[in-house]
Amino acid sequence: MENTLVTDEALVQQYVRGHEPALELLIRRHKNKVFTSIFMFVRDQYVAEDLFQDTFMKAVRTLRAGEYTEEGKFLPWVMRIAHNLCIDYYRRVKRTPTVTTSDGYDIFDILKFSNGNPEKEYIRKQSHEKIREMMERLPDEQREVVILRQWSELSFKEIAEITGVSINTALGRMRYALINMRRMKEEYQVAI
Repeated sequence: MENTLVTDEALVQQYVRGHEPALELLIRRHKNKVFTSIFMFVRDQYVAEDLFQDTFMKAVRTLRAGEYTEEGKFLPWVMRIAHNLCIDYYRRVKRTPTVTTSDGYDIFDILKFSNGNPEKEYIRKQSHEKIREMMERLPDEQREVVILRQWSELSFKEIAEITGVSINTALGRMRYALINMRRMKEEYQVAI
């Protein structure tokens, strides 16, 4: 059972002092958010797994070298590493990120929704497919902000730092993403 009373910063300090289990706890604590964000950018589970490992390997190297200076901001720091690795990946393969994999893997399967009612579950699944389709139609910058905000639960300040834009730009991209998704919802008469 994870001890949520221990802050990320305290765990970082413990790890730097040689307490290996502190790193395991940090990874477990943030695994879902980091992995889901990477996966939504790269659309490929195997690539996402590699980038996830690379993210934490880079974080470990930085921590061990004593170069970590993001006091109290471990998750945004790790998300920035993951984001940069995703950008590097796309520069290498020269393709645009979207939300689903080529084999049709549903990102919403990662999010745990449990409901005993099969009819409601079917309706929820249909809604998720429509939302995913609408997200795929968003410009890359808007989709990126939605992913970081909704699935990684980052603040706009953190998103701005990760993406290298101002807070107003991040807010604007989210605003335009919502406007575009509302427009698509009406245009395609999607019931969500």
